Amino acid sequence: MRTVSEARLAAVLARRPGIPRVVAGGNFATPLAALSVLDAAIERYRLFVLNAQEGISTRAGVTLETPFVGPGMRGRPGLRYFPSRLSLVPYLLDGPLAPDIVVVHTSLPHDGTVSLGTEVNILPAAIESVRQRGGLVIAQLDPHMPYTFGDGVLTTDEVDYAVETDAPLPTPAAREPDEVSQRIGGHVADLVPDGATLQLGIGAVPDAALGALVTRRGLRIWSEMFSDGVLHLERAGALDRDTPINASFLFGSAELLSWVDHNHRVRLLRTEKTNDPALIARHPLLMSINSALQLDLYGQANASRVHGRIYSGFGGQTDFIVGALHSPGGKAIVALPSWHEKSDSSTVVPTLTEPATSFQHSFVVSEQGVATIWGRDCDAQAREIIDHVAHPRARDQLRGAARGLGLRL
Repeated sequence: MRTVSEARLAAVLARRPGIPRVVAGGNFATPLAALSVLDAAIERYRLFVLNAQEGISTRAGVTLETPFVGPGMRGRPGLRYFPSRLSLVPYLLDGPLAPDIVVVHTSLPHDGTVSLGTEVNILPAAIESVRQRGGLVIAQLDPHMPYTFGDGVLTTDEVDYAVETDAPLPTPAAREPDEVSQRIGGHVADLVPDGATLQLGIGAVPDAALGALVTRRGLRIWSEMFSDGVLHLERAGALDRDTPINASFLFGSAELLSWVDHNHRVRLLRTEKTNDPALIARHPLLMSINSALQLDLYGQANASRVHGRIYSGFGGQTDFIVGALHSPGGKAIVALPSWHEKSDSSTVVPTLTEPATSFQHSFVVSEQGVATIWGRDCDAQAREIIDHVAHPRARDQLRGAARGLGLRL
């Protein structure tokens, strides 16, 4: 690893031929300083980021690519969205979407190594792919990036160039769960026994569910990601202290970042491990807790599209639902509010108006209650969804629509 000035890095990058594909860390670990240097040095390139936040370059000449759309890419013209389960994204990076440059946000060097910190995810696969092809690995070194253990520890020999920065990591805006989210979270928590292994998605509902689990004991974490809720469980004594906290990335408060720094309780693993349905299924009582935008009477959930446009993507939802269903005692739970306040409409619809993200869940939960899906025939599933998940304002209309679909209620 050669630590260089931004001017020197720009000169190196300016010599790169063609239109390179650049893979960079996403979520709240995007190496914006290094990407700014690259953006000024290379006129045209393809930028591949998972859940990109605001601040990435969206100028003409930059082609945005992702299998999971974040606010920095959402609605951008020319966006190339690649539908993919998150567990399979590393295979894209080793094949049709092989990178020419990988840019990562790391800790400072420690004993000849740096850590990918809060964002491991698909980056080890991207680094291996680019090194096999003779491309560049660039690190943005940052004293504010925590050093985490697991698959994100790199030797300095695996990095070609590094630039130094000194700026606190961005954190998501703090938000208190509203009454609807708290009610949903309480219903979800009622389904989770002591000793369960938790996977939680992103959003107010999973956050509220965690808040309702502080009285449980012996809980474990095997998840795609986690945030401050896991720290709260740890401090409440709800987690099994003999089992590492396993995830692929994290984000949250400065307090959380300080807690994970050099903390052997936390292991951040590559996506091929955390999201492998076979590995997920090995954990007894695996509770997969995810949210959705829309649900239909067949139990199909849309968690990725709004009005025909991609909003997010599959993420890890499909991986964990399959893994949970094969876990001994596991449950795949999808939770959503029964009513969409902005559009003043039911989130439960007769049939999806958007492509399905997932289906065949164990339970569907709203603030209205819990619908048991697994083991019921399609008629009983529809009754459960209407009676226990749908908003009372929508139930009569949904019953009529169900009969029109040939469902016997």
